[in-house]
Amino acid sequence: MITLTTDFGLRGPYAGETKVAMLRINPKAVIVDVSHSITRHSILEGSFVMEGVVKYSPAGTVHVGVIDPGVGTSRRAVIIEGEQFLVVPDNGLPTLPLKHIKARKAWEIDLERVKRFTKLEVSSTFHGRDVFGPVGALLDAGVGPEELGSEIPLKSLTLLDVAPRREGDLWVLKVIYVDDFGNLILNLEDYERPREVELIEGGLKLPYLDTYGLVEPGELLALPGSHGYLEIAVNQGSASERLNLRVGDEVRVRLVR
Repeated sequence: MITLTTDFGLRGPYAGETKVAMLRINPKAVIVDVSHSITRHSILEGSFVMEGVVKYSPAGTVHVGVIDPGVGTSRRAVIIEGEQFLVVPDNGLPTLPLKHIKARKAWEIDLERVKRFTKLEVSSTFHGRDVFGPVGALLDAGVGPEELGSEIPLKSLTLLDVAPRREGDLWVLKVIYVDDFGNLILNLEDYERPREVELIEGGLKLPYLDTYGLVEPGELLALPGSHGYLEIAVNQGSASERLNLRVGDEVRVRLVR
C-alpha cells in the first residue's frame, strides 16, 4: 500500500499525473489518497496529516509526501526506512511521522538512478510526478532503497521545531493543524488532564471536556483531540476564526487543575 499526501489541489492535473506515473511503474499498487488539499507550502500542516496516517498504517506501507516549496533546489529528496517507508523532501516534512516508524536508515534519492528505472526525464519543478511518486511505487514493488540512492545519516535529516516550551507555569504551544471545522490542534500531548485551559493572550478560561456537544453551540472548549494532541474548539463553530489563529501561530496556555 502507498499513501499520497500533497498540496497539489484537485483543480489541476498534478495529483492525477503523479498517480498514473506511479501506476505505470507498479500497476498493482494500491494508492490511498490521504489529502491533496494541504495548505500550499505548509510543511508543518503536511507533517501533521502524514503523522495521522502513518500512525494507523500497517508495517511495510510506503508514504509519499509532496509539500515541496524548494523543488528543484539543493534540498534533498530522501527515503526513510523503518517499519514503514517515508518518501519525502528533506525539508522537515517527516518530523511528526518519524515518531511512529522506528527509523533505521535514510537515503538521498539519486535522480539519475530513478531515471534508469522510469526511462523518463525529471522535471525541475514537478518531483512529485517524476521522483517521489515513482520512488514510492518502486519501493512498494520490492526495489530496495539502496538501488535508488546513497545512504545518509538519520541525524542529518531536517526536522521542524515542534517541541512545546515551558515558561514557568505556562506552556508556549504552536498550532500544528486547523481542520475543516476550524478546530485548533496544538503541539501538546501526554499531559495531565486539566479542569480548565486558560488562553493567556485572550484572558479566556475554557472548560476541558471530552467532546464538543458538552457545551452549547457557539461556546469554546478544550478537549483531548482524536490524534492525542490538545485541541481548542467551538461547538458547531470555528475556533480558528473566533481566536484568529492559523497553523504556525504560537499560543500561551495554562493548564488549570
